[in-house]
Amino acid sequence: MNIDKANAALDSVYTADTPKALAEAYAAWAATYDSETASLGYLLPFLIAAWVARHVPSGEGPLLDAGCGTGLSGPSLKALGYRDIAGLDLSEDMLKIAGSHQAYSELKQAMLGGPLPWPDGYFRAFFSTGVFTISHAPASGLYELVRITKKGGHAIFTVRDQVFESGGFRDVFAELEHNEKWRPIEESPWFRCYAIAEPEALVKTFVFEVV
Repeated sequence: MNIDKANAALDSVYTADTPKALAEAYAAWAATYDSETASLGYLLPFLIAAWVARHVPSGEGPLLDAGCGTGLSGPSLKALGYRDIAGLDLSEDMLKIAGSHQAYSELKQAMLGGPLPWPDGYFRAFFSTGVFTISHAPASGLYELVRITKKGGHAIFTVRDQVFESGGFRDVFAELEHNEKWRPIEESPWFRCYAIAEPEALVKTFVFEVV
């Protein structure tokens, strides 16, 4: 069953203990990722479009899908009128599938937590779902994402409940606000990221304005 395979794949990415192991886990999952996460009722790649549309008018400049995976968010945003979307991911195999959707203006392989290949203030906004989670991108990855987002732009992303405190997200949020790099705009309640499986898997969406 897809659900059983998807749960096994989830376990492999959540238990990856190095970036290399995580990339290998996603390489193995890439071909069936879309169908198997759909079997779990994975909501985030589609739901994030609501927050983007709420805060970022279409046509105001490029967006970055940070940790785009197979590019599930791109087509939804394209349908809403967003035409200039870049994607980054650590997995080359996932990026190849993202490119097949014809929704991204550029795709680059990069790892959140390290340097990103864009200049200061390049993007109107970045969005990210399912990336700040167990064994994935560190909270420190937000520094570079904020750097490449223009002043007045938006940071829109989800954080998994299990890493919010232990992963240092609260501290990074406070530091960026204290240093006047961003200000909070919106914070959702905790909600399920899978409509069918994993009822205990909760995330929260955060929206900040870069200043």
